[in-house]
Formats: sequence, C-alpha cells, structure tokens
Amino acid sequence: MTTQAHLIRSSSMESKGKNIMNPREIVQALLDSVQRGDFQKARFLVSKDCQFSGFVPELIKREAWMGINKNLKKACPNLDYHFHVDRVDGLNGHLVKIWAELRGTQSGVLDLSPVGLGVTPATNKSFATPREYVKVTIRDSKVDSWLVEPIEGAGLKAILGQLGVKLPTIV
Repeated sequence: MTTQAHLIRSSSMESKGKNIMNPREIVQALLDSVQRGDFQKARFLVSKDCQFSGFVPELIKREAWMGINKNLKKACPNLDYHFHVDRVDGLNGHLVKIWAELRGTQSGVLDLSPVGLGVTPATNKSFATPREYVKVTIRDSKVDSWLVEPIEGAGLKAILGQLGVKLPTIV
C-alpha cells in the first residue's frame, strides 16, 4: 500500500470511530511520550489552550509546560517521572486521575528562563519528590487541563530546593 493510500485509509478508519483513544489511553500516551522525551507527540496530545497548575506556583499553558519538562529531561537525562494512571472518573470518564513521583540527577544545564527562573549550571545533585496526585481532564480527545494537588515537598520549587538552587525572593 502506498503512503498516500495508507493515510487515506487511516483517516477513513478514524472518522468511523476506530483507532480513537479513550481518555485513559490518551493520558497514558502523554505520560509515555513525556517519559521518553518525545515532546512532538506529547504536544499533539495536549490542547493548545490546556492549563497546567500546581507543579509551578502560577497557572501555565501548554508551551510553558512542555518547555519545563523538555528542559528538565535535558538537564536530568535519568529523569524518571514514575507516572501511574490511577483511575478514570467523571461524566463520561473524562477525568483521569494519575500520580507521579519525580526523581533524577541534574547532570546538565537546567534552563528555566521561559518561566523566569534563569539558567542553572549542572549541580550533579539528585532529587526525589513525594507522590503527587494529578487530575487530568480530557476534552475533544486531548488533555485540556492538568491539576496537581498541592503537597509539601513536591513541585518545581521543591526540586530546585533539593538541587540547591536559590529562588528569587519577592519583596
């Protein structure tokens, strides 16, 4: 089958409702893509207007979240998100609950300038966060919101603290 014929067949199958992922599969595909560092695929699974909250102090959009995770993976090649899909809830199953425990060693430069935290040279220090619980909402077959429940010792601020990175103080 030619590539063009394959694409037409794939489009036709998807429009008939086949090969469409359910919410659990969408979230699992996103988690697997982020863990592998495949941010092109991850970007496809997240809506343009997706809002992420809880991992960083302020609400961020898709590109900022992708940038933070991409730069974390670059700075910490052994980064393990230890993601786990817990369950699917909500009306029509569009709320997926997951948990994560991040751990890694910062052996490269960590660039968080896109979120105003500057660039940190390699510290060669390790970090580990406690289990964080996340509610992921799916709309139109894409991740539409990602809400991390606040927990002491978790999130980007805690990771930076474990790495010995001094955060700017607000007066």
